Amino acid sequence: MSETNDENKEKNNDCGDGSSAFETGSITVEKSGHFIHCLTIIGQIEGHFILPSQNKTTKYEHVIPQLVAIEESKEIDGLLIILNTVGGDVEAGLAIAELLSTMQTPTASLVLGGGHSIGVPLAVSCKKSFIVPSATMTVHPVRMNGTVLGVPQTLSYFEKMQDRIVNFVENNSKIGAEDFRRLMMKTGELIMDVGTVLDGEGAVECGLIDELGGLKDALGFLESCITEDK
Repeated sequence: MSETNDENKEKNNDCGDGSSAFETGSITVEKSGHFIHCLTIIGQIEGHFILPSQNKTTKYEHVIPQLVAIEESKEIDGLLIILNTVGGDVEAGLAIAELLSTMQTPTASLVLGGGHSIGVPLAVSCKKSFIVPSATMTVHPVRMNGTVLGVPQTLSYFEKMQDRIVNFVENNSKIGAEDFRRLMMKTGELIMDVGTVLDGEGAVECGLIDELGGLKDALGFLESCITEDK
C-alpha cells in the first residue's frame, strides 16, 4: 500500500512541465489498477497577454506541455478534463481543444459550474463529454477586446475565426453547424447581447454534450475505455 502511495505522490509532483500539482490544478489517481490523470480548466483561459493577478486563470503554456507528456506517458492510462471556465482567449482555448481531440489516450470531459464561450469547444474535444444538471454553457459569437478597426477586413477575420469554432464543435459533437449558429445568434435570452445559455439537460438535448452525468460516470467511461484498449 505504501508503495502505491509513493507512486501516486511521484506522479503528482511531476505534471509534465515541472510544476507542482497544486500550481497546475492536476493530479493522477489510481482506479482499479489504472492511472487516470485529472486536469482542471478553470477561470479564464489566458492567451498571449497576462491577465491581472486577481483573475483565476488557466495558462495554455502550462496545459499544452502536460497534454504532450500525458500522451507520451507509459504510466498514465486515461485523462479526465474538469471544466469550470468563463472562457477566455479564443486561439489559446482552441489550440488546447485541438490537442485534446487528437489524443490517443482515452479522454473524457466533465462540465461543472460553467463551460462558457471557448469552454464549449474544450468540452466537446474529448472522446466523451459529460455535464452535471446544474452546470451551464453560454454559446455566443466571437468577441474581441481592445481597439477594433471598423473595416471589412476585421469583419472577415471575425467570421473566419467563428467558422473555425463552429466547424470544430460540429466535428466533435452531435450538433449540426446550423443549429449551433442558431444558438450563437439567438436574441432575447441574454441582456443586450446575442447567444444562448444552456443548462445541463439542454446541452445534452441539443447534441452539444454527450451525456448528463457526474464524476462517477466520467471515471466509469474512462475505465471501460482503458479496459477495452488493454
